[in-house]
Amino acid sequence: MNVIYNAHICSFGNIIIMNILLLGSGGREHALAWKLKQSPHCSKLFIAPGNAGTARCGKNVYLNINDFEALGKFCKEEAVEMMIVGPEEPLVKGIADFFRKDASLASIAVIGPSGEGAQLEGSKSYGKAFMARHHIPTAAYGEFDALNYEEGIKYLQNHSLPIVLKADGLAAGKGVLICKSHVEAYAEFELMIQQNKFGDASKKVVVEEFLDGIELSVFVLTDGKNYVILPEAKDYKRVGEGDTGLNTGGMGAVSPVPFAGPDFMKKVEDQIVKPTIEGIWQENIDFKGFVFIGIIKVGDDPLVIEYNCRMGDPETEVVIPRLKNDLVELFIATWNQQLDTVHIETDIRKACTVMAVSGGYPGEYEKGFEIEGLGQAESEHTLIFHSGTKAFENIVMTNGGRVLCVTSFGSSITEAAERSRAALSYISFEEMYYRKDIGYEFIDQN
Repeated sequence: MNVIYNAHICSFGNIIIMNILLLGSGGREHALAWKLKQSPHCSKLFIAPGNAGTARCGKNVYLNINDFEALGKFCKEEAVEMMIVGPEEPLVKGIADFFRKDASLASIAVIGPSGEGAQLEGSKSYGKAFMARHHIPTAAYGEFDALNYEEGIKYLQNHSLPIVLKADGLAAGKGVLICKSHVEAYAEFELMIQQNKFGDASKKVVVEEFLDGIELSVFVLTDGKNYVILPEAKDYKRVGEGDTGLNTGGMGAVSPVPFAGPDFMKKVEDQIVKPTIEGIWQENIDFKGFVFIGIIKVGDDPLVIEYNCRMGDPETEVVIPRLKNDLVELFIATWNQQLDTVHIETDIRKACTVMAVSGGYPGEYEKGFEIEGLGQAESEHTLIFHSGTKAFENIVMTNGGRVLCVTSFGSSITEAAERSRAALSYISFEEMYYRKDIGYEFIDQN
């Protein structure tokens, strides 16, 4: 382990300051950049490739986040001492291993797991097998590929409805299907394995028991041995109000989650978080970063839906604003395997973020439209985090399906949601759409 001792020292005291590179271009990265820049430990902040919002926090650099050679060269040229990996793809491809195995890069604190650790997200079957080994509660499952395809058909025939099919690999959030009939399940199973519906991601398919409950996201920062739990959140994947329509990357989120009280969260920690981190330690998995645990509450009990190896989006946009700790200090403790010395402090206010998307999303949409009203929308209670945006001659334009989100604080989720919707009334771009019911099931709850 390379301990951070040799970073720059401020002239006004013994405060470690460092140049930091953040990888990614979404709302998650804007929220992280916003928080990182507040730290006295952050000297220069680079974001690759970033967006119009991150450009207000640091310097955007146009690097391919999967070109590890180019990233390493940049880090050496700019004396980068910490790199934070936002998206999952470079983690699954082994960026942490690349840096840790190169003597000229090994001293850089990479916040993100090894390629093996990232398989908790990169392979559904790997994650499920890990849960089984460590007795972590999850849905019953089977896994199938072309070699045992007929066995998979028989498994489906005897499976209760509905049936959950998951592409084993990364499928850009589109690889999970809930089939309401056996005929539908057979057809989708064939499309995934025999006809590569999700490309290489569906060469293997995990078939799961359907769990009926309410979901939440739990975020853990671990140094591979110790851990801290960040504020929990609940996101909303469906494009339509009342959770209808197609799945998206996320249309909004709230934090805290009213049904996740102290007793329930103690179950989450004792039954899920502790055995997960103990399993990582016992199996000698190099993991210094986030474990995002998708959880479903069935009755009064938590079960794991899936692991991710990074923060979620748009959950980051409500979790990070509620985090009172210095984020760079948390990452230094992570790298130095000293998270057992850290206590998480959380803003008691409620937060709600609402995502504004391009018309047609998550299907086909146009981009390149000017965004107006951003200045009027921000206030002491409200933050704007950019996702799919770009700047051209001081004009901010749409550059993706999920364009931006508005995060507001309030004494209740109702108040926070109302403030986010009010702020969005100032913002406009052609064919802009957002859900007006984010947090709907918690309205009028504290």
